Amino acid sequence: MSAFTPLPLGQAIPPSAHAVSCSLPTMHSVRGYEEKNPEVVRHLTVGYPRFVVHPFAKQLAAHLVATAPALAGRTLWLTSSAAMADALLAHLAAPAAQRFTAGSAHGVSHPAADTTLASLAKTFLQNIGGFLSSREAEDHLLRLGLLAAPYAEKSFAGDAAAEVRRHLRHALPLATDADLILAPSGMNAIWAAFRAAADLQAARGRTVWLQLGWLYLDTIAILKKFTAAPIDYVYLRDVFDLAAIERIFLAHGSRIAGLVAEVPTNPLIQTPDLPALAALCRRHGALLLVDPSISSVFNLDVLPHADVVVSSLTKYTGSDGDLTAGVAAINPTAPDAAELRRRITTAVEPVYPRDLARLAAQIADTAAVLTRIHASTARVVAFLQSHPAIGEVYWAHTSASRANYDRLARGADATGGMITFTLKKLGALENFYDRLNLPKGPSFGMKTTLICPFMYLAHYDLVTTPAGLAELAASKLDPDLLRLCVGIEPVEDIVASLSEALILP
Repeated sequence: MSAFTPLPLGQAIPPSAHAVSCSLPTMHSVRGYEEKNPEVVRHLTVGYPRFVVHPFAKQLAAHLVATAPALAGRTLWLTSSAAMADALLAHLAAPAAQRFTAGSAHGVSHPAADTTLASLAKTFLQNIGGFLSSREAEDHLLRLGLLAAPYAEKSFAGDAAAEVRRHLRHALPLATDADLILAPSGMNAIWAAFRAAADLQAARGRTVWLQLGWLYLDTIAILKKFTAAPIDYVYLRDVFDLAAIERIFLAHGSRIAGLVAEVPTNPLIQTPDLPALAALCRRHGALLLVDPSISSVFNLDVLPHADVVVSSLTKYTGSDGDLTAGVAAINPTAPDAAELRRRITTAVEPVYPRDLARLAAQIADTAAVLTRIHASTARVVAFLQSHPAIGEVYWAHTSASRANYDRLARGADATGGMITFTLKKLGALENFYDRLNLPKGPSFGMKTTLICPFMYLAHYDLVTTPAGLAELAASKLDPDLLRLCVGIEPVEDIVASLSEALILP
């Protein structure tokens, strides 16, 4: 019998008011979540913060709508700052959208019946990390007397920003404090870095952006939506084909602004030849933005090869799973370092002090947490690779790119906890997923092991349409791919749960 306790639909993972994940225990619940099925959605207490508006933010917005006459009959989107509210208003570009401020709360409202504006607003804030922090919403509710007390949690009492940067300097030793620009989420760090780099390069007549391999959905969205024109977005499917990448550089010449790469990629965990990419970008005057979130900046030494490293600190660093944060790290030796530092510092959103204090309380655990995760990950991989029901298994040490990964790794075991895999039997996903007794939900890099049917959660529009399936196939992505991130539980228990679920009827 599994040592894991089954988690009901919607339970917060971890059991915290500020949890970043929630239980989706069956494929029915996954589909219901994506399709906004009321029978599923009503069970969700929290969700990943850039996709599910936090209950505290909902409560605050409802209070403001009920008490502000100007908001009667309107939907209010609360943002992380006044600047983000201005950006959202500009993005919506609709007379029906209106700016809103109440004390230190900022947002944009529109008629509640306008579902088109609602979708545009939510997607914009999701893509670039602009929602109000759950802790900030909580503090507003406390000041209004709508909550009796804050959620009890350990918090760092000193200079939280200095504490976070002190630990990050061990992972990014090339960077000074000024080079370590903190953000409220990894996606906001990516957005700020992209916006800064794109504006800098556009002034030089460079507007073409290259996407190397399949990236996380919101990074793809930023590149597709915010390049100057559709022809300025170029998708390079094969991260290993340097000759093809060089042909793209030669074809577009001095119009290339930059290249965005995940090292490794999400979800196939492919590591490109980063030093070769860096040399190619430098030779052609392109900026290189590198995201090592899948394995962590604590595992990979990527900054010497990048102009900017953008990474989620939600993963591994905020390992309790109850906050979002990110960092944009400037390579101080890069030609445009000073200008990128200035522009990114201006573009990034502020990190709410309580979130920063919570991160500072956890970040010292990162090395110990990673050590435990690394010890278990290799054993879980070995089990999966030897099981007759398993098809492909991908992780940092996959043979196709292990040499590239090892060049960057800070140690032989520094793999991170991410594993993705497929099942050999066609149509076996639902049976396996529903039987599996592990925590199931979005996010990764937590002390808690998490598994999810990644393509269904990240790209439901693609797994449910013929055109989408064709797009996935062209990128060699199995729609039934499972993404597992190993936590710190006893590895024997993780393997036992997988083994039990793989005994399919």
